[in-house]
Amino acid sequence: MTKILFFGDVVGRPGRHALAQVLPMLKKEYSADVVIVNVENMAHGKGVTPSTMQELAELGIHAYTSGNHVFSKGEHSTAAFEQFENLIRPANYEGTWPGHGHYRFSVNGQQILLININGKVFFETQFRGEISNPFFAIDTILANESQKDDIIVVDFHAEATSEKVAMGWHLDGRASVVVGTHTHIPTADARILPKGTAYVTDLGMVGPENSVLGAKIEAAMSPFLDQGKFSYEVAEGNEVIVNALFIETDGPRAIKVEKILKRFSL
Repeated sequence: MTKILFFGDVVGRPGRHALAQVLPMLKKEYSADVVIVNVENMAHGKGVTPSTMQELAELGIHAYTSGNHVFSKGEHSTAAFEQFENLIRPANYEGTWPGHGHYRFSVNGQQILLININGKVFFETQFRGEISNPFFAIDTILANESQKDDIIVVDFHAEATSEKVAMGWHLDGRASVVVGTHTHIPTADARILPKGTAYVTDLGMVGPENSVLGAKIEAAMSPFLDQGKFSYEVAEGNEVIVNALFIETDGPRAIKVEKILKRFSL
């Protein structure tokens, strides 16, 4: 049996502090063997840096996934990928990008293959580059990288719920876990699909609760009120929310899935 904790998008300093506070407690509560965290929004709301990655290095996290904002800090993001081999980015970004789209590691003798993929629907203006078909991309990775009895965990970083649900069914029985990230709002559909894949459409975020997707409320409302462009500024305040998923597997097949939601003050 392998027990996995997967945390949703960590947003800025509040998200980092919330994760540092709650992770040791949850690891003990769930007797977690594996911890995975999405970090694309970790540095000031967009991107990663070596210093923000180092901030989490002592928490016992095995691997980090990301998404379309992960390179927002330019050379600092590149440096983070160079320093942390367990940080991955979506595999279906075409062209030359730092890092890799999958990461293999072993825990207690169990091989785990972690894969990051980005959706295409609604991403035409959200990513400075080309994104290949995520369904074809994941098929290629599985054909080339998967081994018998691997626990295969997929972070599908996507906007459209339809695309995420379709990916869940596409991978049912071929992946152990498929989690959706990106929208920062948790969905209520965590379940085990018929062929043994644990699935949720979106994990939600780890960050400031009194916000709009982690951003300051006033800044996020501006474009809706015709008062200017949206500028992502991480919300302040001590009230934080932590969204995660707990999965237990028997070999490559999921046998238990539980959505985790914690609210507290820093």
